[in-house]
Amino acid sequence: MLLILLALAATVRPAAAARVPQSDRSRAAMARVTPGLKMDLLARGLTLGSPVHLRIFKEEKELEIWMKQGDAFVLFRTYAVCSFGRGGLGPKQKEGDGMAPEGFFVVTPGQFNPFSRFHLSFDVGYPNRYGLGFGRTGGDIMVHGACASIGCFAMTDDGIEEIWTLCSTALNAGQPFFRLHIYPFRMTPANLGKHRRSEWAEFWRNLEEGYDWFENHGHRPPDVRVENRRYTFH
Repeated sequence: MLLILLALAATVRPAAAARVPQSDRSRAAMARVTPGLKMDLLARGLTLGSPVHLRIFKEEKELEIWMKQGDAFVLFRTYAVCSFGRGGLGPKQKEGDGMAPEGFFVVTPGQFNPFSRFHLSFDVGYPNRYGLGFGRTGGDIMVHGACASIGCFAMTDDGIEEIWTLCSTALNAGQPFFRLHIYPFRMTPANLGKHRRSEWAEFWRNLEEGYDWFENHGHRPPDVRVENRRYTFH
């Protein structure tokens, strides 16, 4: 019996961590941008494969990539969002409304698409638990290449190649998922005051709590939960 147990134990291996799917296109893209990224990262004391955190600001049309350095995250690079569709500020509510989502999302390896018709892409994870609680519909909301969008975040092909490389390398190095925080604008008192009469003002004040948590806790992304139809931060 002991020999049988030992033989069984020898055949058991821990499940391999999920890896980002790749294609000839994605591998070629990574080969193009990796040397330059490594040099830029080295100059900042950062390493390709370190955990990442992403923030998007719709009004400013910016996507930030933060990378872990020690116990906190530091801003590595800001990319211009070429387009996020015909919708304006405010969360996506239903299929076909042309809106890009706002809120707090997570991205896992299985959400990456190396065969995208928009060069390369990953799904933002909409609708999340918060959105489902409000009956929000729609899906396939991506961060992708090109500059055309009907509710996704189009980053151009050059932009998505770097974003793909930084994010996929982090996930393949062991980060199980990364957090993607999407805001209508930078959550400053001036911007919140400017938009105080919006129908989404209360929702945005909830988003502000997550924005402030990150800014006030050494740039560490919070653990985001949904309680009583609100985001909470821990």
